[in-house]
Amino acid sequence: MATLPAYDLTGRTAFVTGAASGIGRATALLLAEAGATTHCADRDGQGAEETAALIARAGGTAHPHLLDVTDRTALAAAVHAAGPLHVMAAIAGVMHTSSVLETREEDFDRVLAVNFKGVLYACQEAARSMIDAGVPGSIVTMASGAMDTASPGLLCYSVTKAAVVQLTKTLATEVGPYGIRVNTVAPGWVRTPMTDRHEPAAQQQAEAAMIRHSPLGRVGEAQDIAHAVLHLASDASAFTTGQILRPNGGVAMPW
Repeated sequence: MATLPAYDLTGRTAFVTGAASGIGRATALLLAEAGATTHCADRDGQGAEETAALIARAGGTAHPHLLDVTDRTALAAAVHAAGPLHVMAAIAGVMHTSSVLETREEDFDRVLAVNFKGVLYACQEAARSMIDAGVPGSIVTMASGAMDTASPGLLCYSVTKAAVVQLTKTLATEVGPYGIRVNTVAPGWVRTPMTDRHEPAAQQQAEAAMIRHSPLGRVGEAQDIAHAVLHLASDASAFTTGQILRPNGGVAMPW
């Protein structure tokens, strides 16, 4: 498939965390299809290898990494090994469900470690790689529509995703002079292994509610979000930084 010039990533290097499944895998596949040499990182090493194999079978170039994003030293080593980066897609994340009163310290610490600290570390290492190499790159983080609403049971998830937005905006102001853009994607309900963990009845009920409130009349697929990431990673968004892109089917339309 021919790639529009603004979306052509040929000759560029991309690093994707959370690449073993869901939005991370879809993003890795799409960035590779656009021409990027794609590094697929995940704590699920087998899943990361499978994603890299899918890219290779499609004619692309990919390298798998067994990586826990909460391990700052390991993440720094993986980014360094990948060489000068042009794109970082920090997608790895986890979800924990509990009421505010039932939330334990260890639960919050785990979600905070992956959803915020892991994104912070990825952003830091990517920015350092780009600055040291003089590369005008793009960093894309993953927030969530949950940050805009009060959703019972999603305190840990919502708070950490809101924090990612502030990280994104702050970093954008700091690295813009180096030609580095930093943006975030805040998806609505998307069918992924993370959302599929609900009981079937609860899953259907949640999806039905989203469909009723969506002007487009459907829930999202991982590919929908991957296209949003590609847009922000590419030259098509060359004048875009510090922004929130909300692919949510119109379920929410905040200012």
